[in-house]
Amino acid sequence: MKTSPDVATTETAKHDYEPVIGLEVHVELKTKSKMFCSCRNEFGAEPNTAVCPTCLGMPGSLPVINRVAVEYLCKAGFALGCDVAPYSKFDRKNYFYPDMPKNYQISQYDMPLTTGGGVTLSSGKRIRLNRIHLEEDTGKNLHAGGAMAGSDYTLIDYNRAGVPLMEIVSEPDISSSDEAEDYLAELKAVLSYIGVSDVKMHEGSLRCDANVSIRPRGANELGTKTEVKNMNSFRSVGRAIKHEIARQAERLAAGDRIVQETRGWDEVKGTTYSMRSKEEAHDYRYFPEPDLVPLALDADVLARWRSELPELPDARRKRFAQQYGLSEYDAQVLTAERSDADFYEATAAACDDPKQAANWLMGDVRRALQSAGFTALAQSPMTAAQLGELIRLVKSGAITGKAGKEVCDILVAKGGDPNAIVAERGLGAVTDSTEIAAMVDQAITANQKSVDAYKGGKANAFDFIVGQVMKVSRGKANVEIVRALIKERLG
Repeated sequence: MKTSPDVATTETAKHDYEPVIGLEVHVELKTKSKMFCSCRNEFGAEPNTAVCPTCLGMPGSLPVINRVAVEYLCKAGFALGCDVAPYSKFDRKNYFYPDMPKNYQISQYDMPLTTGGGVTLSSGKRIRLNRIHLEEDTGKNLHAGGAMAGSDYTLIDYNRAGVPLMEIVSEPDISSSDEAEDYLAELKAVLSYIGVSDVKMHEGSLRCDANVSIRPRGANELGTKTEVKNMNSFRSVGRAIKHEIARQAERLAAGDRIVQETRGWDEVKGTTYSMRSKEEAHDYRYFPEPDLVPLALDADVLARWRSELPELPDARRKRFAQQYGLSEYDAQVLTAERSDADFYEATAAACDDPKQAANWLMGDVRRALQSAGFTALAQSPMTAAQLGELIRLVKSGAITGKAGKEVCDILVAKGGDPNAIVAERGLGAVTDSTEIAAMVDQAITANQKSVDAYKGGKANAFDFIVGQVMKVSRGKANVEIVRALIKERLG
């Protein structure tokens, strides 16, 4: 990806501003239960059915720390190179929003579970992390249509209230919208690989707020930042950052000042809008959570959690390039999802040809996935063993490349035995020289102009005749035999 700073308007260029961007990424953890109670952690349940006195903040209810949530956050910290604290605590963050049933949130303030670490972009630039802390999620507001629809009320679903949430806070090291999207993609890949979250932005299990400011290029002092919310895709994050950079540049060029505030992103209009003034830490009146003892983690437990981490995306990309001879781009695509990388390696082993496995997955399989209406390889019933066998059939000449594409479409959509599909559809390659010779003679007789053109020095006429033979054979003739026989006939 490009990593040059955004120059969003002529005014930005004129005043030579540079963006300074930090991201706050909220990630719901893939635990079976909520952070401080035993309610199920499940997306899509009927509203207000996964609630109890604890996550609803009823008097007399007491929280209990979810051990798996702590494990998952620590593993995320290890994977991102953070320092994991053996001793930390939880705090109350006090504020009133209708989606926060207790009117406070249990979070971590001055003693987070992890500090430091970073995310390395595809360009090699490293974005430092400030911290990753653990907290509970809020409920979800459901705006019922608005005035234009004849209603202006809001419903609240508290199922999400209390779901384990880790907040990953970067340092303001990001210099462009492209870098922001690259950062998010790499962060998502790491968290997906270690299995702590499904990181589905469209379901809200990954959400991002962007802190955006600009300053004269080369200056050391930071400009006034705004926090941008309500972005539902990586592309939206990029668009919102670009717009906010342009808006701030225009305000400064007009002699106005930037107000520190929280702004929302309007996807349809492509603009940010003011929501409220930005709260500071003292506004939340943090104090240690009185219902929870401090969290002490055993060194042996932390060592075991670290040892359980899988091979991470960056290491796997480098290994794929070195071990399998893949290009940087192919390695990047094939390791974007852990399941895709596993599928590739299994396919390469099944067909004993890593390069062909990559070519098929990057080409015909991707095309077939789109045709079948799948958005991910994991949705297809095709197995790596089935794809590997198909590649073997094409390599051995048992079927032609054209027939292989047909079999690939069936495998991706329905799965099955490639050999059985070939037999059922009569797709086996024609390799009998006598049978192919008859097809060659037929094509030569029917295309005398192309024959004359080839003999007259037009090389592409030869390929046309080859194509005519393949058409006669319905794509089943062995193309090498076809080419040899045509050359023999035409001299």
